[in-house]
Amino acid sequence: MKTIKTLLYCFALIAIYATSTAQNKELYQIKTYNLKSEAQLTVTENYLKDAYLPALKKLGIKSVGVLKPKTFSADSITKLIVVIPFKNAKKFLQLDQKLAKDPVYLKAGTDYINAKYNQAPYERIESVLLTAFSNHPMLTLPKLDSPRSGRVYELRSYESATEAIYNTKVDMFIGGEESKIFDRLEFNPVFYGEVVSGGKMPNLMYLTTFANQESRDAHWKAFVDSPEWKALLKMEKYKNTISHMDILFLYPTDYSDY
Repeated sequence: MKTIKTLLYCFALIAIYATSTAQNKELYQIKTYNLKSEAQLTVTENYLKDAYLPALKKLGIKSVGVLKPKTFSADSITKLIVVIPFKNAKKFLQLDQKLAKDPVYLKAGTDYINAKYNQAPYERIESVLLTAFSNHPMLTLPKLDSPRSGRVYELRSYESATEAIYNTKVDMFIGGEESKIFDRLEFNPVFYGEVVSGGKMPNLMYLTTFANQESRDAHWKAFVDSPEWKALLKMEKYKNTISHMDILFLYPTDYSDY
């Protein structure tokens, strides 16, 4: 069973590689570090800041976002969310091999890389792989100059009941031009992506950015009140395309690229 799953995953990546290369679309990995203590947070942040991000930049992987939740869950688990853009699936597949050959990275990240089993730097890592929307094929850096701690980065995930309904929701963003409303209202979108490997499929995810909470609320009010959005809502084919929605309010760390 594991062999079959591995083969299917490889075939999926081959298909993703062919599609993204032909259409010149980026891939995005969203890595979520689940942390349960200040010690874990310190080790993981030092690793990301001093070892991982510098190593990615040496490999030509730039514009990496490192984000923290604006609020923390009641179970004391906190998160660090890392958004990594890749030009294609080959870059994604080769990353760990190249990092393993980088002596500067290995030395700078030794506390994290060589952590003992009873001093793990995190509880678990979750990973989601996405391919960019055709009408927003490359990650866009937000145009914000407000203090980082006050910014609101809104990461949304829209799940659909079936693959066919999901495709309709994607069409709502592209063909129905929902994303163009975001652009017109200056939502500062970083990316829109279709999830090709993750735990909540079928789903899409996107990240919009705002100077602060007041700006975020005002932008969404303008969106909901816009005639274009009201027209989309009336279209029968776009009804009931979302079965579940998750929203995370985040802010960028000092060492995040945006």
